[in-house]
Amino acid sequence: MKIIQLTDTHLMPSGIVVNGVDPEKQLRAAIADIIERHADADLLVMTGDLCNHGDPAAYALLKDILAPVPFPTRLMLGNHDDRPNFIDAFPGQPRDENGFIQSFLDTDAGRLLFLDSHEAGVIGGIYGDDRMVWLDQALEGAGDLPVTVFIHHPPMDTKIAHFEKIGMHDGGAVMKRLARHAPGVRHIIFGHIHIPLSGTSAEGIAYSSGQACAHRFITDVDTPNPLWTGGNPCYRIIDLDNQGLRAYSAEVGEIATDRAPICEGP
Repeated sequence: MKIIQLTDTHLMPSGIVVNGVDPEKQLRAAIADIIERHADADLLVMTGDLCNHGDPAAYALLKDILAPVPFPTRLMLGNHDDRPNFIDAFPGQPRDENGFIQSFLDTDAGRLLFLDSHEAGVIGGIYGDDRMVWLDQALEGAGDLPVTVFIHHPPMDTKIAHFEKIGMHDGGAVMKRLARHAPGVRHIIFGHIHIPLSGTSAEGIAYSSGQACAHRFITDVDTPNPLWTGGNPCYRIIDLDNQGLRAYSAEVGEIATDRAPICEGP
């Protein structure tokens, strides 16, 4: 299964710049590249902070930008989003019985879980008992299938100073529950932190973040107020099959210098 991950697009109404970057320009370039190079993908997952202020005009613009995508999408909420405005703009995106933007998708390589960690007025992530009931049911319903998890806020400590107080405020509950899923968790995929990160949790679960498609940080994990910067529009190609999961970073607009020769091996 080929999945495209886009994250932290922070879309604003057309022409408005955020932290020195035009998010509409970035996202349009990323989507055009995805359509040109990865039209065979099975799914596009956008892991939150779709819009910078969650306003209706920005969601309308997002809907327009995504219209040409030829394969299914799962859109997820981050702290910058607005659940009622999102639902108004994308009523067809799946929700759980409590209205959270949560769903699952069964594939040949296991069950995909899409978790909603957005809470209005909270920068960090919330995953309370009302959402945990759904997660329990989704994991139990997976049976002997392994799961791959998508969420906006990393449910583990990333050890990044800027995010020390705005991570997941759940006391480790999500990670503890995932660790009890006997068939295993293939990977946890998230956004929020605006820089690439990969690691393994104390429970032995692998995780990684995508690079923000809009503004991102100059990587400085020890500084509580790091510097914003721009960069090429970007996304990840996630290859998921019975052999596991591989995630490849892609940038739009890189300048080619030469073509590598074919390596015959061994």
